[in-house]
This record gives sequence, C-alpha cells and structure tokens, in this order.
Amino acid sequence: MPLKGFIRNIKPLEVLTEEQVEAIHRSTLDVLETTGIRFESEKVLKIFNKNGCNVDFENNRVRFPSYIVEEALRKCPSSFTMKSRNPKNNIRIGGNTVYFSDMPGMRILDLDTFKTRPATRQENKDAVIVLDALENIHILCSYTPYFEVEGIPPLMAIPESFAAKIRNSSKVSWEGYQNNCEIFIIEMAKVVDQDVMGLGLPSAPLTYYTDACESAIRIAKAGFPINIASGCIMGGTSPATIAGTLVTFDAEVIGGIVLVQMVNPGTRVVVEDTILPMNMQSGHPLFGSINTCLHITAFAQVWRKYEVPTFADSGWTNSKKIDFQDGYERSMTAFACALSGCHVSNLYGGVYGELAYHPVQAILDDDIAGMIGRFIEGVEISDETLATNLIEEVGPIPGYYLNTEHTRRFYKDIFKPKAADMSTYTDWFEKGQKDCIKLAEERMHEILKTHKVFPIPDDQEKEVEKILNKARKYYIKKDED
Repeated sequence: MPLKGFIRNIKPLEVLTEEQVEAIHRSTLDVLETTGIRFESEKVLKIFNKNGCNVDFENNRVRFPSYIVEEALRKCPSSFTMKSRNPKNNIRIGGNTVYFSDMPGMRILDLDTFKTRPATRQENKDAVIVLDALENIHILCSYTPYFEVEGIPPLMAIPESFAAKIRNSSKVSWEGYQNNCEIFIIEMAKVVDQDVMGLGLPSAPLTYYTDACESAIRIAKAGFPINIASGCIMGGTSPATIAGTLVTFDAEVIGGIVLVQMVNPGTRVVVEDTILPMNMQSGHPLFGSINTCLHITAFAQVWRKYEVPTFADSGWTNSKKIDFQDGYERSMTAFACALSGCHVSNLYGGVYGELAYHPVQAILDDDIAGMIGRFIEGVEISDETLATNLIEEVGPIPGYYLNTEHTRRFYKDIFKPKAADMSTYTDWFEKGQKDCIKLAEERMHEILKTHKVFPIPDDQEKEVEKILNKARKYYIKKDED
C-alpha cells in the first residue's frame, strides 16, 4: 500500500484555453521537427538514426518527426509505483495524488548570522533523519540535503549523498549524475532493493551533453524511472515569454523522453519544471517569482494533455534567510504547484535557490505542505457533514456544538501546524515569546532524540560500503589517469 500523499479533490487550476494548449503543442512539434535538438553523443545520434529520426551527424542535430514524438509520449506510463526499502513508504506517482519533496542546498545555513558553510557529515545525517521523520514529505530529492559536506571530495558527493539517504531514511529518492556516478547509484539501489529516480537533464537551449545522455541511457536500461527537467532562464536561455519558454522547455524534455523510450519502451518518466525568469538588471535568476507560478500552472495544464506525471520546483526563494519573504515566496509557488495538478512539489529546506539548506526550514515547510495538502483535499459534502439534523437539534442561542458527538468526530478536520505559534497573545508572552523558528528548532532537537529510522540490514550496509569503496578507487584512478 503506497504512501497516501495528498489527494486533490478539486479541479486543477487552469490558465490556458484548450486552443492555447493546442497552440503550444503544435509549436513544440514544429521546433522538434524543424529546429531539432543537439545531442553531444555519437551513441545517441546512432540510436535516433536507427529509429527514424532525421540526424545531422556533422552538427550533432536531431530532428524529430511528429509521429515519433507522439508515439514516445504514449509509451510513458500515466502513473507508476516507486518502491522503497520499507514498503510502507512506497509511492504511486500520477492521478490526483500530490507528493512533497525537499529542495537541494549547497551548504548549511547558520541561523544566527545567515552565512553559509559546508555541512559536517553529522549535520548531513541529522538533516536526512529530520526529513525521514516529517510526515508530509514523501520523497528525498537529488543532491540533498547538502551537496558540500566536509571530508567528502566533490567527485564522491552524489554517491555519498545517496548512501546517507539509504542509511538514514526509508523514503524513496531522486538522485543526480556526474562523471559516471550513476553507475554506483544504480548498484546501491539494487542492493537495498529500492527504486531510485535518475536524472537526464537537457542544457538550455535545446542541447543534451554527453553526461546527460549516458545517465539517461543507464537509468532506462536499469529499469528505473527517470526525471527529465529543463532549467531554462526566461530571457536568457529561453524566450522571455511564458509561452515561448513553454515551447522550448517542452521540446527539450521531449527529446529526452524519445531517447529513453527508444532505449527501453515503457520507461517511467516524470517531467520537471525548473523555470525561472531572469533579473535583467543583475543577470541572476529571480527565485520565487509570480511568473514562475504562472509557468508552473501552464506547464501542468499542457502536460495533462500528454498524460505524463509532472514535478515542479516550488521551494525556491530570493530571501537569504528564514523570514517573511522566504515564507510568502515558497508558499505561493508550492500552492501553484499543488493547485495546478502537478504530482510532486519539492519544497522542503532550501533557502535562496539551491545555495543553502537547514532542517529548521524543512520543519516549517512541513506545515506549509500540510496546509496546502488540506486545502486541495477540498470540502466533503455529505449528510453527515451538512449536519442539518444536528442544526435542528441545537437550534439558536443558547444552543452550542461543543459537547456534541459530531464535533468530537469532525474537529480533527481542522489542520493544526506543528511549528507555528497558535497560542493567545497573553500565553505567548508568558511562555517566552517564541517565534516559529525557535519552535521549529525545538521540534528538530526532539526529532533527533526520538525518531527511529527503519534499519538497513547489516549485509546490505556492507554491500553499500563496498560500492562506495569501489567508487572511491574509480575516481582516484580516473584522477591519476
């Protein structure tokens, strides 16, 4: 039985007409067939050539006939299960279910100075344990919690990160790639008998480099699901308009979908929206922009047409610390993601793009996810909830509902955040005037004292360590060569 997640019982938010969705679709097909995608891999060019695409080997350009594109999209499952090493944490992506994930952070954030530094191994472990304990997060994302950890060489960052997630959580994972490290990720996932969501990322505009191609092929051949995401910057690496960026984004990710469906038909695919506008005054991305919310909503609407599961980045914020700006920017994008029908939203823990992370932020985000999840579950209308007989029984004043069996049954329907201060002003003042950050810190320490992680068997632990040692030797030899 997979994790329930949140069931969206309300109609998905739409910002496009049917005609506009069709216009984006036709424009995407035109770009794929006329402009094409650049693939920096002779192996991939040969795969496309063998399967009927128009391949320009001299310029590494592949042009896709429409029928090949539409056939590849049809081969993508509209929903699928991901297996965890603990069956109770299996998930089923698709349909009306919304899951939440964490947001990567390069370094740990100091809550006193809001400066960043590399995390220690213990801090990385603790951050994973907190994510394992939080009830509204269902998936651990790639490159998380921290990508820069003391004592871990950059070449080993991804394998060590995945091993830390295996050892300290039993929730399913996404994982990244660099310098062939997906080889070791696949081996570790098979040892602990769980699925891992691999990555195959185009580089905007309209290009796949060799490492992305190799990762996509390896993940597809291993039978694991793959996340294909484009990181366009509107006005920089894609058109400045939401519509134009949708076209280039769709073309880029569809190029990867066609590849993995040729390698292994039926490969499980999630398409991820990582679009950001550019700040034209400084050149840096505008994290937490309302334009991102609009793009997510339009993206989800278009991909419902293709019936391919979707994932949107919703934890990005421009704020450099945990404050009001941080809260409203991440809440807006996470809400847009869930309302628009995306199946996964990565929200937890990240501060200022992907540059910083802290478990306290993740604990606060668990409340945001819970609130959003409760909203999309909608309003139940039944004889019991309408309560007309009870209303007749209680009548006007001096009647009241506090002592009724109906209230005892249904009061739990009111969502209560766990890190927010919900006391009266007087009580708050008398109990030390703690804000949500302090309350989240206290909850973090309590989790680390009490939470028990689903154990990894000793034989699997030994095999994971063997694979890590093999990876270390591989990169030492590669560096020497």
